[in-house]
Amino acid sequence: MALSDADVQKQIHHMMAFIEQEANEKAEEIDARAEEEFTIEKGRLVQQNRLKIIEYYERKEKQVELQKKIGASNLLNKSRLEVLKAQENHICNVLREAQGKLAVLTQNHESYIRLLQDLICQGLCQLLEPSVLVRCRRQDQPLVEKAIVKALVDYKGISCRTSKLEIDTNNWLPADICGGVELVVMPGHRIKISNTLEARLDMLAQQLLPEVRTLLFGANPNRKFDN
Repeated sequence: MALSDADVQKQIHHMMAFIEQEANEKAEEIDARAEEEFTIEKGRLVQQNRLKIIEYYERKEKQVELQKKIGASNLLNKSRLEVLKAQENHICNVLREAQGKLAVLTQNHESYIRLLQDLICQGLCQLLEPSVLVRCRRQDQPLVEKAIVKALVDYKGISCRTSKLEIDTNNWLPADICGGVELVVMPGHRIKISNTLEARLDMLAQQLLPEVRTLLFGANPNRKFDN
């Protein structure tokens, strides 16, 4: 039996309603899935950027801490250098004071002659040469002449050698030094032993510098060795 137009229209409306309902349900399903994916992606991006921000500020914090350590180290090194400079200045002042007192040694002629004997004898033992020039201050010439006699005796007793000593009257040592002698090998004058009082003080200062530092400033807790 053929359907009437009204029945056809009714079925069409029924089918359209069904299709529309399915479409709405499908759209809602797509919207829900999209919302879920959006939420997941948003969370992932937020977490990713959160980690990046944390890493950035951790790097910044480490950089600031490193700069603090570098600054503190620079200040510490600067203060150590200033302390060392002050110590060196004080040691120089002590040596200058000691050098000033060397002149007192030459005022007692007997003691000074014995010192000249020892300085000449020691120089001869270092050189072991048969002919040596002795240089001294012009004002010390008479004292050196006396010292040479005993120095040669001491030298022979120590080394079983003899040597010819001659005072160099053409090349005096400066008058403003504290005293002492220089021994020069003849001929050629290429080998020289400086036994002036200043030279002996400098040598002694270098040898005893660690002990001098300890006496003046106390033991250094950072120093493992004394040399």
